[in-house]
Amino acid sequence: MGRAGVAVVRASGPHAHTGARALIGEGVQLPSPRVAATRILWAPDHVASKREKIDHAMIVIFKGPHSFTGEDCVEYHIHGGVVIIKTLLDALARQQHHRMAEPGEFTRRAFENGKMDLTEAEAVADLIHAETEVQQRQALMQMEGGLSRLYDGWKNRLAHILAMMEADLDFSDQDLPDDLLLKIKPDVSDVLAEMTTHLNDNRRGELLRDGIKLVILGAPNAGKSSLINLLAQRDVAIVSPHAGTT
Repeated sequence: MGRAGVAVVRASGPHAHTGARALIGEGVQLPSPRVAATRILWAPDHVASKREKIDHAMIVIFKGPHSFTGEDCVEYHIHGGVVIIKTLLDALARQQHHRMAEPGEFTRRAFENGKMDLTEAEAVADLIHAETEVQQRQALMQMEGGLSRLYDGWKNRLAHILAMMEADLDFSDQDLPDDLLLKIKPDVSDVLAEMTTHLNDNRRGELLRDGIKLVILGAPNAGKSSLINLLAQRDVAIVSPHAGTT
């Protein structure tokens, strides 16, 4: 947690809206769903005339299933000071049916509620940890269903092939084409070739996600540090005419 202009705190679950009502106080309406509106947040458990103000916040309400998790959600957009964030989290924690989310829990709930599949859920983590533009593009493509569409395509084609094979076995006494299995053989070969190519990509996706480890070996003063700095386009290593400096 650090200082920032804005911090976002998200609550998700059947009591998220109830928690928001408690923080904005009686007589103040929640904003309409998916409409950002400013509200004063008050810490609960105080006498009405002596309530402690937390912040002037922007609130966005989401009604399930039209949210990231598929549940009722509230996003509190507050000023990003450490004390303000802590005060809001403490105020939420003091309410019934509220607790801190576990690591990755919002994405897990989105998966459990059918908002994304496993490949898209993995892509969320990849996007968060992306350090290069290539990693970012790969994670976005996967999060938008790139892998899902590929796998679903294979599944549909294999289901069609299986149906044709079962028809040939179960209805062999019917008036079916004699070359039915011969017709689907190229389809089987095509799917197999595509899967093999996809799996034998020399771990390209893994390398893009995790990076590669590289060792530069050479005699003293051969220019190893200069080469590293040139490749990195910044002064990563010390360059010196004296052997053994780096």
